[in-house]
Amino acid sequence: MISVESLKVEFGVKPLFQNVSFVVNDRERVALVGKNGAGKSTLLKIIAGMQAPTAGHVSVPQDTTVGYLPQVMNLTDTRTVIDETRLAFADTMRLQRRVEQMQHQIEERTDYESEEYMALVERFTQAQERLQLMNASHAEAEMERTLTGLGFTRDDFQRPTGEFSGGWRMRIELAKILLMRPDVLLLDEPTNHLDIESIQWLEQFLALSPSAVILVSHDRAFINNVTTRTLEISCGQVIDYRVKYDEYVTLRAQRREQQLRAYENQQREIAEMRDFIERFRYKATKAVQVQSRIKQLAKIVPIEVDEVDRSAMHLKFPPCLRSGDFPVIADEVEKHYGDHQVFSHVNLTLRRGEKVAFVGKNGEGKSTLVKCIMNEIPHGGTLKIGHNVQIGYFAQNQAQLLDESITVYDTIDQVARGEVRLRINDILGAFMFGGEASEKKVRVLSGGERSRLAMIRLLLEPVNLLILDEPTNHLDMPSKDVLKEAIRAFDGTAILVSHDREFLDGLVTKVYEFGGGKVREHLGGIYDFLQSRRVSELHELGATSPSTTPSPSASSPQQAPSVQKVSYEERRERQRQLRRIEKSVSESEDKIERMEKRLKELDSILCTPEGASDVTLITEYTTTCQALDQEVQRWEQLSEQAEEMKQTINT
Repeated sequence: MISVESLKVEFGVKPLFQNVSFVVNDRERVALVGKNGAGKSTLLKIIAGMQAPTAGHVSVPQDTTVGYLPQVMNLTDTRTVIDETRLAFADTMRLQRRVEQMQHQIEERTDYESEEYMALVERFTQAQERLQLMNASHAEAEMERTLTGLGFTRDDFQRPTGEFSGGWRMRIELAKILLMRPDVLLLDEPTNHLDIESIQWLEQFLALSPSAVILVSHDRAFINNVTTRTLEISCGQVIDYRVKYDEYVTLRAQRREQQLRAYENQQREIAEMRDFIERFRYKATKAVQVQSRIKQLAKIVPIEVDEVDRSAMHLKFPPCLRSGDFPVIADEVEKHYGDHQVFSHVNLTLRRGEKVAFVGKNGEGKSTLVKCIMNEIPHGGTLKIGHNVQIGYFAQNQAQLLDESITVYDTIDQVARGEVRLRINDILGAFMFGGEASEKKVRVLSGGERSRLAMIRLLLEPVNLLILDEPTNHLDMPSKDVLKEAIRAFDGTAILVSHDREFLDGLVTKVYEFGGGKVREHLGGIYDFLQSRRVSELHELGATSPSTTPSPSASSPQQAPSVQKVSYEERRERQRQLRRIEKSVSESEDKIERMEKRLKELDSILCTPEGASDVTLITEYTTTCQALDQEVQRWEQLSEQAEEMKQTINT
């Protein structure tokens, strides 16, 4: 479908990439990966016809349609959401008018045997078939389904686009591109402005779409669920891995090991040649061999090794004061903006050391509650911040607070303490500020670069309550791994507002869901929440469908069997949920028993002179105590859920 041949792009002395060739076939789903600045967005623009390469060309069949979503767009604000979305069907409307015109011509003409008449009938038949494929009669339903899937409500459809933020307007552009149903979809960071539910909807849409997809994204779970092939831009080349992203990571590590061995062998060979030349340069009897070595040395093409592997890069938060047992307690917290209620009756308690996620659709109040915790905005109810709590807060406007007159290096040097100061260059490199980039002034950095720099500053400050609002939007995957590892090792409390499932996975033990003016607590990790949320939605659909469409004959004998059937299915579903909860209770009891047993063993060991000085054992004892406290709390909550579920089944 798309053929890229001998592509070369130059912006300076060194080409961005060169001699790039690959083919994307029908229905293929390709992930385009590489470090920031490698040329991913540039390659998408060239394929979309928005930019010309220095050399080479891209071949796209004449009848192939291409839909392109860039990271940044100039958006108009002159229409409502639904009217702007209707522009996606502009080609369909034009084709429909052409079909109507040709039909009118066919009805008027009488030269049935002429070649012109037969050609007109042929064009009419082809256009009508294409119109049917476009499914023009279902355009309104398609628009509604797509807009709601991307997070809009029906009340939003008639609102002017100018009332929405840039992120929401990007969703409108994404909806238009998806509705056009192009043969090829080029998507550059489509998940940056989507919440978890919208990302999952987009995954399902792309899985069922007949379009070929070329995708740039730093959301590991998203590209792993969507794509089946990975193109990596590295060292100015494109390497084709015909596997999903997770498998690509393994193959790339193996490839880099091979490169390193080849590079070391080449360097050894070069060193031997240079040594020979220096030793025998002035000996007449060795002149021929010396000249031969010089020619061989000139012909050697240096082996390039892929970007430095940052997987061994570790970053830990500095030591901080121990906070109280409950850093945050919210009691009947509510927030209104005029007549609009953001949320009400919010009750939550965060224990020291917990790491929790705030999730939900954009606009449901996640960032608003964070601002309430920070005491930046007034609110109703009671919100208590515990004893000795030191808050580190990363917000979207955090980057604007940096000193623009100093360099990137100096920005970090101001907050670095102790041994960390010796590793500033390594830390900057892990967050894509390696080499000359560390000497840039803050004023010349892009918005994304400033956000990353603000994140590094926060990682080096001694805090015991960490609040991060969408921290991964401008980080590539290696940088996200560094941040995730640092938060996992953080011994304080963390609140993470994020839509990145891969980032949250294994990091949080509790999820707070924002929606409908309420905040609901879910025990477990992010995938536990998503799984239970899908079950809950299905359960609600089954339970509410009869009552949402009442009729005068609802109590008639003919209706009674269906009502009983729904009630029976609901009861079975609750029994299944009860079995799952009881299983979790049993597993929790086993964990508690194992931890208590281990604590007794550690107690006896630490009573000995040798054990009392063993730092590793002391650390294990402390972490086991913390884990035991959390597990006991989890067991209590699960037990309460089980009792409540039993009562609903028996009533």
